[in-house]
Amino acid sequence: LYSTAAAVLARAIKRNPVSKNQKKQLPPARGFLQQKPTLSGQRFKTRKRDEKERFDPTQFQDCIIQGLTETGTDLEAVAKFLDASGAKLDYRRYAETLFDILVAGGMLAPGGTLADDMMRTYVCVFAAQEDLETMQAFAQVFNKLIRRYKYLEKGFEDEVKKLLLFLKGFSESERNKLAMLTGVLLANGTLNASILNSLYNENLVKEGFSAAFAVKLFKSWINEKDINAVAASLRKVSMDNRLMELFPANKQSVEHFTKYFTEAGLKELSEYVCNQQTIGAQKELQKELQEQMSHGDPFKDIILYWNKKEELVAEQAIKHLKQYSPLLAAFTTQGQSELTLLLKIQEYCYDNIHFMKAFQKIVVLFYKAEVLSEEPILKWYKDAHVAKGKSVFLEQMKKFVEWLKNAEEESESEAEEGD
Repeated sequence: LYSTAAAVLARAIKRNPVSKNQKKQLPPARGFLQQKPTLSGQRFKTRKRDEKERFDPTQFQDCIIQGLTETGTDLEAVAKFLDASGAKLDYRRYAETLFDILVAGGMLAPGGTLADDMMRTYVCVFAAQEDLETMQAFAQVFNKLIRRYKYLEKGFEDEVKKLLLFLKGFSESERNKLAMLTGVLLANGTLNASILNSLYNENLVKEGFSAAFAVKLFKSWINEKDINAVAASLRKVSMDNRLMELFPANKQSVEHFTKYFTEAGLKELSEYVCNQQTIGAQKELQKELQEQMSHGDPFKDIILYWNKKEELVAEQAIKHLKQYSPLLAAFTTQGQSELTLLLKIQEYCYDNIHFMKAFQKIVVLFYKAEVLSEEPILKWYKDAHVAKGKSVFLEQMKKFVEWLKNAEEESESEAEEGD
């Protein structure tokens, strides 16, 4: 507007020049035509909300550690302090620092180590007693904090994923405490089972950290809930069929998994994985059969193919059972335990159709390996068997039982002759 007005005025003066006397008589120019004074350089006004506060986790850490030092080891007081401090300190911005302090006592460097020149507190998970009750109490601190400040939920999950990747940098005791705490937090829903993906890190798996950590974790998780609740949580995040990946590729077998976790006191987890593998195998077999039928393969060819497949499955099963027969023998030192094993074999072979024809071979194998003895086998045959597949299995065992009876009678007659 100013420039346009000035241009118009300049043209008018040029066309109608005025004398000096006339200039004196001209009225003063209006305000909008007056040239305003200018300053060299420019100055911009910055709004306060656009000013970014310098990121300073060290100062935040000092405030938290000072407060924890004043509260002491009373976790109720710790929870109240954290609740009140959220109104003064920026938890959203310094969530990682906050959780590092509560778990490890101070800010963690890459790899999981604490810097020597940093402040630290002993009011933290890693400095606490190594027992489930203490970890349950710490879990309550995290629960209260995250319920109060809901926005911390995502930051806490990211923190736990990071801590799992740092397992090698922690001591065995620290790993055990973290595992127990994680199991409790998974049980009460504070954490999602997807955080377990961090345990599939190649280096952690290779060096055995993942499997050892999983033992402590699942023990505390199952202690809080049960195997069915654990299984449901794993299924939600498609983790139910990945548990064997806790071991290196050359050890990813049902046998190795079962042995490892059963010896660690997690028999229910071993059975769950076995069942999952059986269900998976059944689905694969059903899919294969449906494909053969949809392609119009002759029934004779399909039947011949599956008969051969059954024989192959049975041979593989016998091979694996032979390998682990010394272990089974250690757990079947009494007649009742042997009979219990026989019943389990009967039920399994009935529930898994490809093992129906392998029952007698398995029993004979265990007899030769001294896992089963004559008396329990004869008792099972006479009246201790269950209804599942009864007629099929009794028929399979008929000749072997007759041989056992004859061998027993010969032994008795020889003993009498000796007397």
